[in-house]
Amino acid sequence: MIGAGIFALLGQIAELSGNWFPYIFLGGAIIAGFSAYSYIKVCRVYPSAGGIAMILEKAYGKSVITAWAAMLMALSMVINESLVARTFGTYALQLFDVENASTWVPVLGVGLLVIAFIVNMSGNEIIGKSSQVLAFIKIGGIVVFAIGALWASGFVLENIIPNANGASSHSPWKYIGALALAILAYKGFTTITNSGDEVQNPKKNVGRAIIISLVVCTVVYLLVSFGVGSSLTISEIINARDYSLAEASKPIFGNFGLYFTVGIAIIATVGGVIASIFAVSRMTAMLTDMELVPHKSFGMDMKLQKQMLVYIVLLAILLTIFLDLSRIASVGAIFYIVMDMVIHWGVFKHLKKEVKANPLILITAIVLDAIVLLAFLWIKFQSDSFVVYISVAGMLLVFGLEYLFLKNKGTAQSNK
Repeated sequence: MIGAGIFALLGQIAELSGNWFPYIFLGGAIIAGFSAYSYIKVCRVYPSAGGIAMILEKAYGKSVITAWAAMLMALSMVINESLVARTFGTYALQLFDVENASTWVPVLGVGLLVIAFIVNMSGNEIIGKSSQVLAFIKIGGIVVFAIGALWASGFVLENIIPNANGASSHSPWKYIGALALAILAYKGFTTITNSGDEVQNPKKNVGRAIIISLVVCTVVYLLVSFGVGSSLTISEIINARDYSLAEASKPIFGNFGLYFTVGIAIIATVGGVIASIFAVSRMTAMLTDMELVPHKSFGMDMKLQKQMLVYIVLLAILLTIFLDLSRIASVGAIFYIVMDMVIHWGVFKHLKKEVKANPLILITAIVLDAIVLLAFLWIKFQSDSFVVYISVAGMLLVFGLEYLFLKNKGTAQSNK
């Protein structure tokens, strides 16, 4: 969860919310906390490796809604991989004085995806060991950067509350819309639900892991946000929105800080892509086994999960080449929040008694998601309507294809 999201999203969130961007991460954590409630309650009753697919199937059966929402989650994960890949390219280029950076960013991003593909094809043991090592290094490095930036800049507690200068240029819609991007920085908690058959006492420990992860992420994100904010002005953060942490290290630590921050960014993005590709390949393979998504091997003589790796990486490469960071993050946020609302409604409508969930908390999670989504769609429609059109078209296309597939399969259930 920690790492790639903060490198990719901090600048974009600051662009929408100005001096208050650290508190947008705090708001995102609160919304993620309400969202986590549904996942925790279901996993306490049905711990398994199924994760989101299992939750959706328990709520909606083998229906179009289950397949559609699960595919939205899978696509949001693939979109996140392309987001992280482009972030890798953007930060890596900060070490070099190159022309045509816009060309090299996707080239480097594609290179990272290819390397992550090779690592994933090598087997689960390599993935597990490499992910643990990279996670330890990146979290430690990010915390060192944040504390170092706060210390070197002479940060004091009075600076926790930002001044109101420039706040008038940010409408309430922008502040609320920024929460959609902040939520992306926490959505990694959903993959913890896939660990039900891999941990001891999963009925308790899966929920604990989610809560601890959200708390730790929140603390780290706040430290980083205040660290960047103490080093750069908002205009400087916005100008360097795709590499704001690297830019923040320059005035305080000089070249050493730049190399250190870029190094941590590279480690974070590499580890994030490797882990994400594994998770989404596992999820899509499970959906295929459940006969909820179509599949064709095209002559590939390998396990289903590795076949899915090929499709996932190819799609991520295309997104990395053709979309910029802002658009990738926006589409991913829309897909994820819609899927999240489907989860909450399913638990509220069909599972709340079975899993002993508080309906008020479920409704609150839905309302919070809806407000954030509507605000984000509104500001994107005004600033970049292409994002709204492609997101809506993508969701309708996935729904239509799933409807036709399941209808032909004869497995679609009535969903009254």
